[in-house]
Amino acid sequence: MPALRGLHLIRGGAMTPALTPRPKARAEDDDTAAAADEMPVMTVEFSRFDTWYEIDSWWEGRFLERTKKGAFKRTIKSLGPAGVKVLFNHGRDMQIHQKVLGVASLLEERDTSPYMEVPLLDTSYNRDLVPGLEAGAYGSSFMFEVIGESWNREPGQADHNPEGLPERTITEIKLFEAGPVTWPANPDATAGLRSGVDWLMEELAERDSDQYQELVRSFAAFRAIHGLGTPSREDGPAAPGSPHPQAPAPGIEPARHARGLTAAQRKRRLSLLGVKR
Repeated sequence: MPALRGLHLIRGGAMTPALTPRPKARAEDDDTAAAADEMPVMTVEFSRFDTWYEIDSWWEGRFLERTKKGAFKRTIKSLGPAGVKVLFNHGRDMQIHQKVLGVASLLEERDTSPYMEVPLLDTSYNRDLVPGLEAGAYGSSFMFEVIGESWNREPGQADHNPEGLPERTITEIKLFEAGPVTWPANPDATAGLRSGVDWLMEELAERDSDQYQELVRSFAAFRAIHGLGTPSREDGPAAPGSPHPQAPAPGIEPARHARGLTAAQRKRRLSLLGVKR
């Protein structure tokens, strides 16, 4: 099934980024000290396939989600490794900003997860990051758009879903960027998670009011179409059946003209999902 387009989502990666020495590309008699000083290669796996994890978000609602193997194949073929940006904290770090960490030399789907290799550029900001990467102090995260999905809105209770939350299976993804982050939303954690989207929306509220207001309306449509609940109190869990707020979450200044979709916008969004009225 096609998905509601234009929603940029953030999820935690499947493993902590790792560093490996860069393969030797110089003659054996080259200076060994210089060779040892070369920047390493960062490896990242993300979006572990066929693993259920909980999304608990003011903007997205509360549901279980998994990604099917093959969901990244088309975007990898279309963009190639170099087409996916590799940033720190999604390009929103106060010092590094949107400077790229490197250009991926390999991006492919493996049995359990997408896999990326990134030779780090020899820059001062990368050298500042290397000790933390070597220590495993950072997590990983990626930004994407859902292109294809299927929903089971009344799955019933199961071992992986004791509360019978709605279940979303992502079948195709458009990948924008990936990289290390300070505070990842770990999809392997046992407790419910707040989606990385909540953090992104807080950032956009301060930096890009136009995009923020458009996403407010889009996420309201997303929740309404799929019947997803949102928190009934600030920082509370997203409870099924609770009201669908059209305004920003508590603690964020309400956005002007963000109280709902026009008839034309609603029709366009529903048509993208193949919903007939």
